[in-house]
Amino acid sequence: MMNLYSGTTDPFSHRCRIVLFEKGMDFQVIDVDLDHKPEDIAVINPYNRVPVLVDRDLVLHEANIINEYIDERFPHPQLMPPDPIMRARARQFLHTFEQELFAGIDLLEKNQKGADKVRAQVREQLTQLAPMFTNQKFMLGDDFSMLDVAVAPLLWRLEHYGIDLPKAAAPLMKYSERVFSRQGFIDSLTPSEKVMRR
Repeated sequence: MMNLYSGTTDPFSHRCRIVLFEKGMDFQVIDVDLDHKPEDIAVINPYNRVPVLVDRDLVLHEANIINEYIDERFPHPQLMPPDPIMRARARQFLHTFEQELFAGIDLLEKNQKGADKVRAQVREQLTQLAPMFTNQKFMLGDDFSMLDVAVAPLLWRLEHYGIDLPKAAAPLMKYSERVFSRQGFIDSLTPSEKVMRR
């Protein structure tokens, strides 16, 4: 059985939980208190961070790497596009998300100096994404994909992070509700995450 060491409020761990629940697999989530991490996290991950996936002899860290491994090992439902060109584009999008939406997530999590600048940047980036959802259900069209998985934890935490989106982002908010209503997403939420939104 796969074991996922997962932070109960960590958005990157949340991504992995979404994928595991979307796949409907047999796995165990080991909740990690981010303020009092057990010593074995540093042993299995040299960066001493979650998420960490342990599958027999294989130990993986970094959410996108974990999620691609799960998607390839358990291909139904497939979350990365089957076509190599579309898959490369999806990976490029994932990289862009890391650079433009998630780079300052630690500042938002701890509400540290510089958080207001990050809030403004995230607000702007998400507002620019909004128009795409006037014509399509999900990031890559009609099918839920790894891109939706990647951005969903951030969208869930907007209120928690103090990020208000303008009216122009209405299509994005409707898209968010579509994602949040998926059973895999609902099942992925920890008690600490459930209270992040009213």
